[in-house]
Amino acid sequence: MSFFSSVLFPPPASVFVSSMSVISFASLAITGASEIAGRHLRYSKFWDATGVASIGVGDIRISSRVGMLMLYSPAMVAALASFFVPGLVVDLRAQLVASALAIHFAKRVLEVLFVHQYSGQMILDSAIPISLSYFSATVTSIYAQHLTKNMLEPAMDLKYVGVLLFLVGIFGNFLSSFDPHKAEHKGGKGL
Repeated sequence: MSFFSSVLFPPPASVFVSSMSVISFASLAITGASEIAGRHLRYSKFWDATGVASIGVGDIRISSRVGMLMLYSPAMVAALASFFVPGLVVDLRAQLVASALAIHFAKRVLEVLFVHQYSGQMILDSAIPISLSYFSATVTSIYAQHLTKNMLEPAMDLKYVGVLLFLVGIFGNFLSSFDPHKAEHKGGKGL
């Protein structure tokens, strides 16, 4: 038995999961190539659309706060909604995956609402693909985990190691939002 088969589930046989994997990989590869070529997504916590005189015909500007909420909220709602779909999130592993995704995106939404200061704008056509990427990754992850419910558990159970690492990461990331050395919290121009 190889090391990987002792700690990983085999990928579920699903046209949806396989298709989403190919689409996600292709989208990320195209976006990465565009970034390298200098055609950047017009989004960043630190990018401000207000300073750009002419972006293009039909470019819609939205406030950075609205844009960031648009990025994270659909994925958060999808993760939370998965608990209400009968039979989707039934075993412990599925509950852990859906909970981790819900907590991750809820933390992001709460930070947008209550922690970060925003003063700039974002371009809508950059926010939409990012939001769709987060949403589709969330839905695909939860569904892929659902497909493993009747499979044998991996020989080496790493659920609790994963929970510990997730909690350390989410807590550490949350604390970094309150770092007084960050420029966004020094009373200067916000995000």
